Amino acid sequence: MSCFKGKYHDELIANAAYIGTPGKGILAADESTGTIGKRLASISVENNENNRRDLRELLFTTPGALDCISGVILYEETLYQKTAAGKPFVEVMKAAGALPGIKVDTGTVELPGTNGETTTQGLDGLGQRCKKYYEGGARFAKWRAVLKIGPNEPSPLAIHENAYGLARYAMICQENGLVPIVEPEILVDGSHSIEKCADVTERVLAACYKALNDHHVLLEGTLLKPNMVTPGSDAPKATPQVIAEHTVRALQRTVPPAVPAVVFLSGGQSEEEATVNLNAMNQLKGKKPWSLSFSFGRALQQSTLKTWAGKKENIPKAQAAFLTRCKANSEATLGTYKGDAVLAEGASESLHVKDYKY
Repeated sequence: MSCFKGKYHDELIANAAYIGTPGKGILAADESTGTIGKRLASISVENNENNRRDLRELLFTTPGALDCISGVILYEETLYQKTAAGKPFVEVMKAAGALPGIKVDTGTVELPGTNGETTTQGLDGLGQRCKKYYEGGARFAKWRAVLKIGPNEPSPLAIHENAYGLARYAMICQENGLVPIVEPEILVDGSHSIEKCADVTERVLAACYKALNDHHVLLEGTLLKPNMVTPGSDAPKATPQVIAEHTVRALQRTVPPAVPAVVFLSGGQSEEEATVNLNAMNQLKGKKPWSLSFSFGRALQQSTLKTWAGKKENIPKAQAAFLTRCKANSEATLGTYKGDAVLAEGASESLHVKDYKY
């Protein structure tokens, strides 16, 4: 197989490796206007551009937080926003050593001929958008495919469609200088066992890497953002050690060593669960040729959001809560987290939303 050899070849490899630096991870701040509206509504704050900017400025300017963050995924609006003092967010991130990233998919639609399964839209005009985002300072991108576990799901059709959509997106990104995050999220909804989740995760990841190879994607210039292998949301919970064993084994069986890093999504776990499970994976003995890190949205922001509550006077306390979570996850990428961030308000609260949509 011949890989991508375009003009961004070396830059893609360098940026993907940098994002995967142990001790650092990704802050997913790419909520669409509608989704961030739900977050703001949960603390009785109006969804307007100023409030959206205030929340993101609070996160991006927390002293010390971006020391733990190698990349920040943004929504298009945020890529071009500035702080209240007029400094572009992209410049704030670059100064702190965090690469700006951008969400490039346009959401999911039902896949005809299936039982409510979906495929992701956004390939039309993607090359031009990626070129514009690169010029705007973005250096990586994210595209979320969604699969569900059911009696006959995910269907072979849904697996194939989503794998090939991810591969086409990845190649278009690389041609335009953006490191693609490949995100095939298997939803946690259901009462299935951890073994069932492992089986589906392995089938989906195997299909994704087949498709990425078919499209000549440069694996060294990509990142994988998968779900952790857990029991369904309506099934009894598993220990962090059991989750770590099943997740790492699924990756060992399917993810080539050429991929520099695996950055997990939190998938509705509480802040603390997501951190503890990541820590257990990094403590697990065995072959792990990629760094295991995080790309968390809700699991980095929940306690911060509650502490802030839209009030200016709460910003220092909210930033302290955010720094606590960033440090906890930084330690988890090294397998050194001691569980000392669990006391923060909201840290143990389940963030699961059935059939989660951005």
